[in-house]
Amino acid sequence: MKTIKYLSYMVLSTFVLSVMTSCEPKALTQDDVFLDPASLDEILAEENPEGYTIYNLNDFLDTFMTEEGTYHNDTTPYRERSYDATHNLYLYSIDTLPSGGPGIYIRGRVSTDDYAGNFYKAMVIQQTTDWATGATIDQQNLRISVDLGSSGGMYQTGQEIIIRCNGLAVGRYANQPQLCIPSYNDNIYAMNASQKVGWCPGRIQGSVFRRATRMIGQPDQSKLVYDEMSLNDLFTKYPFKPSTDATGMDQVRKADGRLVKIKNVHFTGEFDNNGTLAKCDTLHPDSSSNANVFAPTTNNIGYPQGRVISDGGSYKMMCSCSEYAKFAYFYLPGADRHGVANCSNWEGYVVGILGWYLDKASDMASNKLDGYEWSVTPRGIPATGADGSRYMGIPDIYMYSDLYEMVWEPKEFNPEDYQ
Repeated sequence: MKTIKYLSYMVLSTFVLSVMTSCEPKALTQDDVFLDPASLDEILAEENPEGYTIYNLNDFLDTFMTEEGTYHNDTTPYRERSYDATHNLYLYSIDTLPSGGPGIYIRGRVSTDDYAGNFYKAMVIQQTTDWATGATIDQQNLRISVDLGSSGGMYQTGQEIIIRCNGLAVGRYANQPQLCIPSYNDNIYAMNASQKVGWCPGRIQGSVFRRATRMIGQPDQSKLVYDEMSLNDLFTKYPFKPSTDATGMDQVRKADGRLVKIKNVHFTGEFDNNGTLAKCDTLHPDSSSNANVFAPTTNNIGYPQGRVISDGGSYKMMCSCSEYAKFAYFYLPGADRHGVANCSNWEGYVVGILGWYLDKASDMASNKLDGYEWSVTPRGIPATGADGSRYMGIPDIYMYSDLYEMVWEPKEFNPEDYQ
């Protein structure tokens, strides 16, 4: 009897094991994850019986993003501060895209990374090839607002992606164009809530974005293109203070998102104090929004903090950082608990995403543009140890001091220094 019982157990165990094994999902292969560029046209044609178009990014904006958008005359319109009636310009807009009909696609290579936290639930894609002709073109870029935590784990820097935009929206948040969805802000307790309640671009749901997006080939950061330039070069190419008309706004909107390397600059130890530049202080960054670190507290208001970089000449611009970035409380190059007097001794370059950010239309209406709407947003800073143990994303800032004959090593604010 025991022998029969044991044989029965063995047969049953083998059956259960085989059933469990057959229920395991098939292991993913490279072809399951990364789309072969050679098969792209065939796949898109099969999925879009009514036809499809892969738009160059600037053409996509010209075709689908209007000045006033879809929601300007809604019973609950855009936030109040978005509209400059003097020049008929909108800093915030939303244009919805048709969910049916021919496929609407955009294609580009991810140029951002969210590991360091400076691109939270946001990414930028870069295009350097004309999809109709195959010719190399000057870089075009577009921000994407997507509700994905740690999106860089899936969509790594250098990963080429193609997105089916049907059913999504394109709009501007603080004048920066982006792929998005309509979102209504009803936070009546926000600072200046009366100016902010209303429609604005929102984040695309993560599951929706994953369904709409395919990865083409494997990540290749070497194919990203950087505009290497001085501040003088930058503002020779783009107006430091653009004209407040359709032409001026088109210039800065098309420049937004570019991957740049700003050379021969140093941090001045200043910040933009409502239109005038002021020196950063040495107070605790938990209590002072003017502390001499990359991004001290905004008391959870959440606006990007700006710290000034300069080439020593006539131009200055902002280095932008989120207070939630991993390196937010690191001292500016040359700054320490004593102040910012040493910042000018450290010179080098800042790499990142170019932006022109303005969320208050009245500044255009009253001609208060001061040029400090321009910014470069780094994706990270160098490691602080030789072993890279405190690596903070892509090392986008490099500074060197001739005085000390050494490369800048980031140092975090230490509250014990103030005891």
